[in-house]
Amino acid sequence: MKKPLIIVESPTKARTIKKFLPSRYVVKASVGHVRDLPKSTLGVDVDNGFTPKYLTIKGKGDVIKELKSAVKAADEVYLATDPDREGEAIAWHLAELLKLPDPHRIELHEITKEAALEAIKHPHRIDMDRVNAQQARRILDRLVGYKISPLLWAKVRGGLSAGRVQSVAVRLIVDREREIRAFVPKEYWTIAARFATLRDRDVAMEFPADLVTYRGEKLEIATQSQADGILAALEGASSSITGIRRREVRRNAAAPFTTSTLQQEASRRLRLRVRRTMQIAQALYEGVDLGGKEGTVGLITYMRTDSTRISDQAREAARSYITQQYGDEFHGGRVHRVREGAQDAHEAIRPTSVLRAPVELAGILKRDELRLYTLIWERFVASQMAPAVFDQTTVEIAAGEYGFRVTGSVLKFAGFTRVYEEGKDEAETGGTQGDARVGPSKERLRLPELFEGDALERRALESKQHFTEPPPRYTEASLVRVLEENGIGRPSTYSTIVETIQARGYVTQQDRRFMPTEIGEAVNDLLVEHFPKIVNPTFTAEMEGDLDKVAEGRGDWVGVLRTFYGPFASELAEAERNLPRLEVRDEPTDEVCPNCGRPMVIKLGRFGKFISCTGYPECKTTRPIVKDTGAKCPKDGGAVVERRSRKGRTFYGCMNYPNCDFISWDRVVPERCPACGSHVVVKTRRGSSHLECAADREHDVSSLVNAEQQEHAEEAAASS
Repeated sequence: MKKPLIIVESPTKARTIKKFLPSRYVVKASVGHVRDLPKSTLGVDVDNGFTPKYLTIKGKGDVIKELKSAVKAADEVYLATDPDREGEAIAWHLAELLKLPDPHRIELHEITKEAALEAIKHPHRIDMDRVNAQQARRILDRLVGYKISPLLWAKVRGGLSAGRVQSVAVRLIVDREREIRAFVPKEYWTIAARFATLRDRDVAMEFPADLVTYRGEKLEIATQSQADGILAALEGASSSITGIRRREVRRNAAAPFTTSTLQQEASRRLRLRVRRTMQIAQALYEGVDLGGKEGTVGLITYMRTDSTRISDQAREAARSYITQQYGDEFHGGRVHRVREGAQDAHEAIRPTSVLRAPVELAGILKRDELRLYTLIWERFVASQMAPAVFDQTTVEIAAGEYGFRVTGSVLKFAGFTRVYEEGKDEAETGGTQGDARVGPSKERLRLPELFEGDALERRALESKQHFTEPPPRYTEASLVRVLEENGIGRPSTYSTIVETIQARGYVTQQDRRFMPTEIGEAVNDLLVEHFPKIVNPTFTAEMEGDLDKVAEGRGDWVGVLRTFYGPFASELAEAERNLPRLEVRDEPTDEVCPNCGRPMVIKLGRFGKFISCTGYPECKTTRPIVKDTGAKCPKDGGAVVERRSRKGRTFYGCMNYPNCDFISWDRVVPERCPACGSHVVVKTRRGSSHLECAADREHDVSSLVNAEQQEHAEEAAASS
């Protein structure tokens, strides 16, 4: 007896679906893509309508044989690949390869029994507009990669490559690095005071305020002499309150997660890399065995989306949960506006059941799975809660001709903050002046009872020197954000972009921030000069828009390719004629090779500089260039040095590797923890650095902060 067959991409997803569907259904996995363009040739006939030549992927023979056999034994075939353009293209490739004349296409936005049965009731045909949009993207990437890369091999060095979207990401990092190098710090000073009311000295509370005006105009203090002059003028001045403004401030919850915002928040709060975040999210989507009555079930909705929309059923479930757990007043029911240009085919990332609270999954999920699920669950619940309400008071204080100001804010109603508050990045704009307030942050500062006309006692007055700072280097989170803001790439590509630019050796990470390598800058400059459109963010964003139109049935995919390829082919021909060969010269050293006695030189490799024997290829002696951190290895006492991973990340390891396998992702300092004797590392959080015991972060290592350690911490903060 023939049975209906469901084909998905992932074996994990197949196992999950098979467990909760009726036994009459057969579920098989394609294990990802089954066909692709050939690796050894271009595989695109540019003279014949950009016709692609697809080949069966090597190593997929057994999988395809099993699928063909399953199709023969089936009465109906449902293609349930991922609900996005790439999943649509895989469904089409499967239909072509398995010779399915009219397969049922179903989309599973969440891997639950209810969602699967509902999808089976409402199948549709393969969406060829989405397929063609994906084909166009794949061919565009192939044209750029396979046409420019050989030019780089000939003119720069073998093993290099270019990517249509990845090269734009490298340019952003290079441009930011050059901004930092060109930045000239500007000195400025701030003056802050502490005041107290005179009405009741026994209960008077001190509070801080910043100097902001002179004769009613904004005051900027450029030099120490100017600051000293103001301090002298303020010395005998009496102080009083000249104005008080009180208002209620409402702060709304953030929208549920999109792919981009999930990657950013997981990086900020959980310190997860973008790739790791997507791996965990994929596992949560495809299904986890919860045991008991629930069995295996997907815990979150599809994790590749740029929409903040949620279904009516999910909104109603959240309303019921919030009112039961926190009270009617905590429910907000806000509908979050979908960002302009976002594809609204999928919901935001949310739990498949709001009733499945994170605490119930402790002991079932792995540590990082639970942390990420908790983040998704809390963000979703908070998004449907009422705003937080603050009573905000701004006080204006006159001291002679000068004016001070302080703003305090007291939480009046917790609203969504009862569940979740969004993390914050460091400021992304350079040249700014920081907040010099002495005391708590604005949002948490509680002011005493104050009245207009109150005389104040000034109990402290201090000036402080500052310098404007350059824009910070990109983290994975901030790079993803700027890619999304500029319309570069799509939710399914952010992780790949971040990983690829590191794997190619064009950028590295130091203290979790991107820096271009020398070869990365050289290749970027070459592409900017000879292929300006390829690395132009605006052009790349426009191309994404053209692909969106194709997916929506409003554009011709061959026309998009033709419009791109004409100018690109001209640029390519011009570059082949005029591009000079880039000379990467070796730097001489005083060392000789320990194996053959020839001189050693410094070479520029894929991941930066290294020392090599001039006798290569007869002598292959090499060694990395390492920086000694001044610390000793806790395992064998060898020197701890700075190293680079294969993907370009900075880490710290023992000089005696491979005989000693000690490594640390955080910089190691010379002293040991006074509580347990373990090694101590520099931890950086949001621009500020501190020392921490590597074995137990609760151990107090503050006694180790002498001038040398402070220098280490400041250096780490500056480089971050």
